[in-house]
Amino acid sequence: MSDLIAPHGGRLVNLQVIPAAERVALKRDAAHLPAWDLTARQLCDLELLLSGAFSPLEGFMTRPDYERVCKEMRLASGVLWPMPITLDVTAEFADKLGDAKQIALRDPEGVALAVLDIEDKWTADREAEARHVFGTADKLHAGANYLLSRANPIYLGGRLRGLEAPRHYDFRHLRLTPRDLRDQFEKLGWHRVVAFQTRNPMHRAHLELTFRAAQIAEANLLIHPSVGMTKPGDIDHYTRVRCYEKLIAHYPEQTSALSLLPLAMRMGGPREALWHAIIRKNHGCTHFIVGRDHAGPGKDSSGKAFYGPYDAQQLVQKHQDELGIVMVPFQEMVYVQERAQYMPSNEVAPGETVLNISGTELRRRLHEGLEIPEWFTYPEVIEELRRTHPPRHKQGFTVFFTGLSGSGKSTLANALLVRLLELGSRPVTLLDGDVVRKHLSSELGFSKEHRNLNILRIGFVASEITKNGGVAICAPIAPYAHARREVREMIEQYGLFVEIHVSTPIAMCESRDRKGLYALARAGKLKEFTGISDPYETPENAELRIDTSDISPDEAVQRIVLKLEALGLIRPRN
Repeated sequence: MSDLIAPHGGRLVNLQVIPAAERVALKRDAAHLPAWDLTARQLCDLELLLSGAFSPLEGFMTRPDYERVCKEMRLASGVLWPMPITLDVTAEFADKLGDAKQIALRDPEGVALAVLDIEDKWTADREAEARHVFGTADKLHAGANYLLSRANPIYLGGRLRGLEAPRHYDFRHLRLTPRDLRDQFEKLGWHRVVAFQTRNPMHRAHLELTFRAAQIAEANLLIHPSVGMTKPGDIDHYTRVRCYEKLIAHYPEQTSALSLLPLAMRMGGPREALWHAIIRKNHGCTHFIVGRDHAGPGKDSSGKAFYGPYDAQQLVQKHQDELGIVMVPFQEMVYVQERAQYMPSNEVAPGETVLNISGTELRRRLHEGLEIPEWFTYPEVIEELRRTHPPRHKQGFTVFFTGLSGSGKSTLANALLVRLLELGSRPVTLLDGDVVRKHLSSELGFSKEHRNLNILRIGFVASEITKNGGVAICAPIAPYAHARREVREMIEQYGLFVEIHVSTPIAMCESRDRKGLYALARAGKLKEFTGISDPYETPENAELRIDTSDISPDEAVQRIVLKLEALGLIRPRN
């Protein structure tokens, strides 16, 4: 089975198979090459390129491949491939490269993992890419938001030569490459294998769905969850993998296997489903489950779903013969009370009572410490979820004040600090803008780039506090929406982010100006001053707005405390 061909008709790519002498020489050369530190998404892409999971790709896409993939879902050669795999770098890095033909690609620890032979360099039209690939440039789409808000503007394309695979210290026995899995299937005598893709914990509905799919396909089952980047706010992969290990014990023995896929998902709906199918074919699977709203990113700014519930199934079905992997389509699985069992939603008889718990409802029950019924999931899975997702009143969180200089942010932050310390439920840390500037960002100026970097530093510290169950109170000006959004995403991996816009009008702020900063700014003696010579981008979706010109600090803090109580983050004192 190890030698099965990939969907494109050729052998699986393995970019790490190079002669030992060449590898030694390449490592030596890599130490002297310009080096790019891979982002989290690029690190996932590189790992799957090197292992052959992205066969037939032999590196990051050149412009001809990229443009045809965006527009037609095909490489320049005509081979079916739906998702751009690109190396995006900053304009500054691209300029420094000059005419360099090679770069070393490094992990966060500085280890060179591969050398890229640069064949192409261009400025990408990322909005056009978003519209072609995702069908939208709406930033509520996770993939489009990444492209437009976080990706770098210059793309480098070319062939990769692998030095070593990225290092993982978790669940090593489950991190199987395409060749590893093909060898395992051959050893077990599994000739028909149906793969199940997931980025969420699995419950009884998923077990029923996958068990039925395996029966329909007359195949063994591979549970193949994505453990790279998923959707912001998803449950961390450590918790999910422990849940998968508990769940797999409920399948018949010798019928199922679990392996982890370090995939950075794009949440691209139909195109993503097609991509997932190709990846599973490369891992040796013969069948692939595509369910309702596969890799769906949720709803757009108007409240409408980005994709239809079965658009993904239709696209995979259209290309099934060319893919060389059989799709097993499935409706949503629901629990029918009268039958005391799960059924596909299209098989429920009129009048029967359907019970279901959505992901949103599950998170609510976890946050509020409410019962989760056994018909929904297994007790041992609930136990794992509760270990890392305690009720909200025991979780860490961040309160992020933003507003003009003189708006009252620091006053409110200090008053809230005292109130939360008085409650005594968690450790509380205040990250005031001026204090952070002095101790964490003393070398930074006030350019837009430096202001953003200062806010991201505050966000990083706040995320660590939140992750470890504490409360972070932040009070910078934070004038730019993009930086605030990045901080929100950073923190919401671990707990709630409560943004409070201190909306005091500029006239009031200026009248309170004890340092005379506004006067200096209006006289042109203080450059890039927020509200005068530099813009303040008003938050559109703040959890709370407070104008301190007509309310006392005590009253304002009481409003904040009531908001935190309403969110379940603190409990009212008796």
